[in-house]
Amino acid sequence: MSNYVAEALVGEPEVLEDVATHPAWLRLKAAATALQGVQAQNGSIPEPSAHPDAAARVAVITTAIRELAPLFPHDAAYLDAAVADFDRWASEGFGEPDFYDALMAFQPQQHRVDGLRHLVVFPMYTQNGSSNRLVEAVLIAVIWPAFIAELEQEYTNGLFVPIRFLDFTPGYDTNSAVLFPETVAMREIPTFTWGAIFADREAARYRRVVRAASEITRLELPDDAAALLDDQQLAEETFVMWDLIHDRTHMRGDLPFDPFMIKQRMPFFLYSLEELRCDLTAFRESVRIERDENASPEARRHAKLVQYAVIFDRIFRFSITGSRTRNYDGLGGQLLFAWMHQHHVLHWTDTRLAFDWDAVPDVVIALGAQIDDLYWASIDRPKKAHWLAAYDMISATLTPNPASTWARGLPLEVLAGPPKGYTDLVLDDEFPLSMFFEALDKKMKSVIESTVGITARG
Repeated sequence: MSNYVAEALVGEPEVLEDVATHPAWLRLKAAATALQGVQAQNGSIPEPSAHPDAAARVAVITTAIRELAPLFPHDAAYLDAAVADFDRWASEGFGEPDFYDALMAFQPQQHRVDGLRHLVVFPMYTQNGSSNRLVEAVLIAVIWPAFIAELEQEYTNGLFVPIRFLDFTPGYDTNSAVLFPETVAMREIPTFTWGAIFADREAARYRRVVRAASEITRLELPDDAAALLDDQQLAEETFVMWDLIHDRTHMRGDLPFDPFMIKQRMPFFLYSLEELRCDLTAFRESVRIERDENASPEARRHAKLVQYAVIFDRIFRFSITGSRTRNYDGLGGQLLFAWMHQHHVLHWTDTRLAFDWDAVPDVVIALGAQIDDLYWASIDRPKKAHWLAAYDMISATLTPNPASTWARGLPLEVLAGPPKGYTDLVLDDEFPLSMFFEALDKKMKSVIESTVGITARG
């Protein structure tokens, strides 16, 4: 960590004030929000009559950035580049925005310091939020506790930046819990060097959903699992540990050539397995850390909590969040629940949910191992054969839709044809909710909906 970053964080009173109430931030936020109303989906402002007001809004934004810049000396190059990109966008007539230069100057992964703040302003879409590349602004703070810094020495992930919200424009008043560079409007696609995840939103969402679900299912939580519901900071740190290991797993293992990250059209259940593989890797490694007497006490404590978080977030939130249209995260949650139930470590008896916690780790690890075996074997398979094998693996645990062509067997002409034919015949809801989840969904719907836009403040 450079000296000036450390000094700016702890030595200058203006850095420690609540930036979210700073007048310049409030002007910037209002101007960015106003611009969104005249932007097209690609970020341009096509109506010439809107340009004078847009130019005035941009001037407010750039003036505010300059005023706030002394609070963020570690981002000086980025903030200068952002002003230049905004000025160029306005001077060239508000066509499709290009913030490549500003994006290249923004390198938050270089300053992973607990509590360090960033002002981020880009035309961008927000995943699980808006699909339009509108001007969005967000104030964030890095979450980097000492035990995570220690873990990262083993679980190296130089791109990973865990953060929390301080304030944001409407694109983040949504389910979006990530800040990714690929969402920014830019003239060319670079090699991306960072990815940021809002652990405070994940933690707050988890606490609200799991509290409600455990009451509805009459689940008696272990004391350490219950502690997660009462302590936002503890939950944030737990999610940072989970995300650290999950994020790096996408590019590690015996992969059938980059199964998730490249742009390709696949049956949605393949994405289910990839996301679940990464979560179950985090689970497996957390079990290993918890059992490692040489690991630090904080790492071991949080490792146990990661195991609860993976299970409860997957089965209580993922399974019933979102539509039933190709919901790959939902499917992963359903699969984990059914696997544990069929291996007799999860019980739904007398309308009460219970777990055999001593036996849970090995059963969950076994599901991860099955996915790993599928990947290992698929290196030697054609793509379509890999898809069929993955479907067989899932359908051995989850019951397919009765109308499924995949379950009955794809016609010979489809089997002999291009991959598109396979994908076209996957139903939007290929693996419908079980009766348990149908009932839980009805009781939890309002709770799930209430988590839109949630932060540590609620």
